[in-house]
Amino acid sequence: METVMIRVRMSAKDAHYGGELVDGAHMLHLFGDVATELLIRHDGDEGLFAGYEDIQFLAPIYSGDYIEARGEIIKLGNTSRKMKFSAQKVICPRKDISDSAGDFLTAPVIVCTAIGTCVTPLKNQRTRIESS
Repeated sequence: METVMIRVRMSAKDAHYGGELVDGAHMLHLFGDVATELLIRHDGDEGLFAGYEDIQFLAPIYSGDYIEARGEIIKLGNTSRKMKFSAQKVICPRKDISDSAGDFLTAPVIVCTAIGTCVTPLKNQRTRIESS
């Protein structure tokens, strides 16, 4: 199946706790954006997020981290689309070196995983449109 990926930098406004820690719920927001793109690609419609079966927060996320959120449809029903998500840290700031230093992580750190289900009502499903 098709995989969708978005990469975003966590900003100071994303930091929710002391020490510039970003709340884990922010990853669920990213997974929602990934799910929307998957549904548009598959059904031609944004659909609706119905819920999560499993969410695991595995590592902290800080302001300045670059996060890649990925998702793929792993099971199709008539209207339901079960999806697998993961978020990984690919760049992190190095304030111990300087305020503007950062490291590209050759071994990305998985920060969150989840399984979720979305629904696209039959009346909203369209034939997949291929780009020309």
